[in-house]
Amino acid sequence: MITTAIRVARVGSVAELAAVALMTLGFPCLMLAALVPNVPAFAVAAAVTYLADLYLHRRGSYLISLLGKVRAGLSTRFLVRELLLILLLARLELSEEPVFYAAIACFTLFFGLQAPHGALVTLIDKRRQMPVVTRNVDLVSRLTVPDAPPRLLLRRAGVKMLHLDLAAVGGLLAYAVTDSETAGFAGVGVTLGLGTLYVLALAPYLRAKRIPPKADKVLKTVSAWLREYRPETVLYFSGSADSAYQLNMWLETMEQIESRPLIILRERVILEKMAPTTVPVVCVPGGVHLMNMDLSMVRVALYAANVGKNIHLLRVPTMKHVFIGHGDSDKLASVNPFSKVYDEVWTAGRAGRDRYAIADVGIRDEDIVEVGRPQLAPIAPWQGAPADRIPTVLYAPTWEGWDDDPGNTSILLAGENIVKKLVAAEPPVRVLYKPHPFTGTRSAKARAAHRRITALVEKAAAERAADPRFTADPAALAKARAELTRLKARLDELSLTFDEKADEAVTSRDGLVDMRRHQEAARLRADWNDAYWRSFPSYEHRVITGGEPRLYDCFNASEAMVSDISSVVSDFIASGKPYAVTDSAELGAEEFRRQNTAVRAAVILTNDAAGVQQLLDAVRDPAADTLAEDRKELKEYLLGPDEPTSIERFDTAIADLALKAEARNVGQESHVVAAAGEAELAEGGVTAV
Repeated sequence: MITTAIRVARVGSVAELAAVALMTLGFPCLMLAALVPNVPAFAVAAAVTYLADLYLHRRGSYLISLLGKVRAGLSTRFLVRELLLILLLARLELSEEPVFYAAIACFTLFFGLQAPHGALVTLIDKRRQMPVVTRNVDLVSRLTVPDAPPRLLLRRAGVKMLHLDLAAVGGLLAYAVTDSETAGFAGVGVTLGLGTLYVLALAPYLRAKRIPPKADKVLKTVSAWLREYRPETVLYFSGSADSAYQLNMWLETMEQIESRPLIILRERVILEKMAPTTVPVVCVPGGVHLMNMDLSMVRVALYAANVGKNIHLLRVPTMKHVFIGHGDSDKLASVNPFSKVYDEVWTAGRAGRDRYAIADVGIRDEDIVEVGRPQLAPIAPWQGAPADRIPTVLYAPTWEGWDDDPGNTSILLAGENIVKKLVAAEPPVRVLYKPHPFTGTRSAKARAAHRRITALVEKAAAERAADPRFTADPAALAKARAELTRLKARLDELSLTFDEKADEAVTSRDGLVDMRRHQEAARLRADWNDAYWRSFPSYEHRVITGGEPRLYDCFNASEAMVSDISSVVSDFIASGKPYAVTDSAELGAEEFRRQNTAVRAAVILTNDAAGVQQLLDAVRDPAADTLAEDRKELKEYLLGPDEPTSIERFDTAIADLALKAEARNVGQESHVVAAAGEAELAEGGVTAV
């Protein structure tokens, strides 16, 4: 029942649910204490509502916005509490006392201060918001951007302002208990004084010298920088916060390409979620602003997702537009008819080309270019079963998708069966469970299945820890964990590229990457990954969520994988290791292989996990690995040849397309010159007559 309530209320924990319950019950208790009247009971109930409210705000609970939607917002809650305090004083027969009138005047004036305070906070936020937010763009020498106001003034400003009534509430309650007018007047004076000072402290930050330049000046400055930097290849991205991983997978490739790169984003939240990069980044939320930017020097635009906002750049004819996607799989998203809008579609290998031909969605074969997957370079090739530890099997199911098609994911029907067979396997194997980050975001059933699988893995890990067959070196584990803590602390320091007090205007101004710190962070991330795998026994089952370790790191730590139809399978094939895919829709092995290219060299699992033993046999004994040659052939079909490397093919594709764009632009200029010449001749002829 509690779990259901948490899900319906969309809260993150039982503590949040308890806090809102206490706050909801606290207000009726306040009213009852005011009517009785009972000052100590009122004080306790008031303290509970204050603390519960503050806790929910600090947690950023969804319930806060939900209360606002049912007309029980923050200001309303504070006002009701103050009115009940007035009622308490009246019920104590203090309504004829000067302090009573002072209390009414205080709360009236205090709420009157909310309007100028809110207006100032809103205006400061709005005027300090840049039309273009940048990273790795030198604005310091071109633009004067003043420092941000202290975070103490603007962070949760509304909450802070309203909580200034604590002095008045405390003073009036003290007056009600002790009959000390001094306490009452002092509390009232402190609340009004602090509220007034808060408003006055904000006012100077609206002066011209305290706010960034106007939008047109910022846009001109960025365009001037673009003309100087002269980007040649742009990675364009738009999406929700959850889709930032689709951008992040291309950052390293953009750093490696030979042409001059630029990243254009459309949402500020993506900029916040973007991984560190040395590539210049320009975030342009406004479509009109983007259309007015000078991008005439760009020759190739790369798109990682099919979204509506792509049209704002697709309209520029001086560059060629390419869909590169964010994965290569047999899912319908990999053959989206929207791809017709691009000049070219780049796929990893021949499989992508054939996929579009079979789908017949209007993509011409001559517009498809096979470039491989540059991101797969970190994946280590198959070296056979390890001699120094038991084999590791990675279970990496995809998410449930946007509908309830049983073929979307194995997690619903097969996940528990797969994990049960893996953890019970003899000879033993280690299981790593790494679910898709979207798992359970749409389907409550998928979320519940994920929790059950997690519980299975954790239970098996606990049982194995107590099994005398498995032993570890405590000193080595402790050393690795200490190293992990040290590396994490240093990486956290390096991630604080900007002052925590800075806003987007300051982060744009100071957004030049420190190459030394960036290179150190890259080295430390590799060291952290190595220490992570040494920080727990090599036989320990583990659930891995979050961004670290990365999926490819899990590939390298495993000897085999079980997954679903998704780009994860296509990527894992780059390793050459045995893998299995679950036929969750129960199409049958033959039909499943016919419909899905990536499973042609896979062990096919049913929903009851039949076939797991075949996968384990292939890991342990090369002679039992009957699909080894099929995997080799499929790897080339899906991802292209090993030579030239994928990044070399990617660079070649960019260079070839840039030449086409340049040829088109030169042709257009020739037409314009010719047309102008003809017009001049025609005009001259008319004049001569």
